[in-house]
Amino acid sequence: MNKHMQDSYLKRIERVLAYLSDHLDEDLDLDKLADVACFSRCHFHRIYHGLMNETVMQSVRRLRMHRAAGDLIRTSSEITAIAKRAGYGSVEAFSRAFKSSYGAAPASYRSTRQDIPVVSIPTMELKKMFDVEIKSIDPMKLACVDHQGDYMQVGKAFEKAGIWAAKNGLLNQTAKSIGIYYDDPASVETDKLRSAAGFVVDKDYSDEGYGISTRSVGGGRHAVLIHKGPYAELGKAYQWFFGAWLSESGEETAEAPCFECYLNDPKTTAPSDLVTEIYMPLK
Repeated sequence: MNKHMQDSYLKRIERVLAYLSDHLDEDLDLDKLADVACFSRCHFHRIYHGLMNETVMQSVRRLRMHRAAGDLIRTSSEITAIAKRAGYGSVEAFSRAFKSSYGAAPASYRSTRQDIPVVSIPTMELKKMFDVEIKSIDPMKLACVDHQGDYMQVGKAFEKAGIWAAKNGLLNQTAKSIGIYYDDPASVETDKLRSAAGFVVDKDYSDEGYGISTRSVGGGRHAVLIHKGPYAELGKAYQWFFGAWLSESGEETAEAPCFECYLNDPKTTAPSDLVTEIYMPLK
């Protein structure tokens, strides 16, 4: 496939990914998605699988389960409603699928992972919740796509950045995936939250067609928290990091945003095995 054709194919797949993110509550017909991508209905599924390393339905299930995990943690919605929103006709079927992905049934997952105010957790338990290390790091150049809105939906920007990185031959085993989070979701309205998703690069890039711009992250002292588990649970890690760890550490934050480094791929890794480094800038 020549470079022009590859770029065209990736751009069309990016349209499908954006459509999936915006229409998760709908019946997602393969013929309709083929039309969105302007691919032959006969071959769309194979093209998508070949370029994305997962089938369309695997993408849909992954995105819906990620949203369902967030709903279980962040809302009081009935599990019946969450199951229906995830595309399941019964709670039983949803429970089996959710447990297969997240290692716990929905009710159990909710009861053990809903946000708990750190002031209500015993001090000794707080100290054991996460490992934190203070490091001095060099600045990193990041080619990224901006996202505004719910942090739970930043995956849409990551998919777009990933398509661009694939086009430019930047996706390899050493490629670092980074998310920058500028606002506190407890104090900024959800639809106004600002973030950026992208990859570490060694030179400046700009591509208006993909919304790619280059900026610098890191540099200097950072507290680094290691989180293992679904991305939907990162909110509790931040709550502990800023509420318990920071006050006990004697450190002060610097005027720079937090960022996350993702150490494995959610397409090929079970949610319970995902590893994320959260970087808090320090003075």
